Amino acid sequence: MMRDPEKTIGNLIDKQGVSFIASVDDRGFPNMKAMLPPRKREGIHIFWFTTNTSSMRVAQFRENPKASVYFYDKRFFRGVMLVGTMEVLEDAASKEMIWREGDTTYYKQGVTDPDYCVLRFTATSGRYYADFSSQNFDVSKG
Repeated sequence: MMRDPEKTIGNLIDKQGVSFIASVDDRGFPNMKAMLPPRKREGIHIFWFTTNTSSMRVAQFRENPKASVYFYDKRFFRGVMLVGTMEVLEDAASKEMIWREGDTTYYKQGVTDPDYCVLRFTATSGRYYADFSSQNFDVSKG
């Protein structure tokens, strides 16, 4: 058992340069995509990502908010899957909160670009793998 899941998993997440998100397509199949790491997180409960409003993933999350996020530590062969829901946010406050200098590379019109949106993932449970074993856990809200 993990002594401090929040700390153990948080440290794993913060050290990764890539994250993976999964949505559900219109046939009920999972769709996985590599993403940049979350721009912001609150513990292991809430995560914010940037993406294109016009993307297939955004359309899938709007249709079905069920989602999972996976973080993998190649060096120590450990990982964590978080399960929950994904919201598509287009309000100015959310977009400004995670905007970074250089984002105009992806969103030419800046923070108000209509093709720029925020994905907010809220985890409810997870599964952690390390040292040849896995364990399920619930995610607390605070």
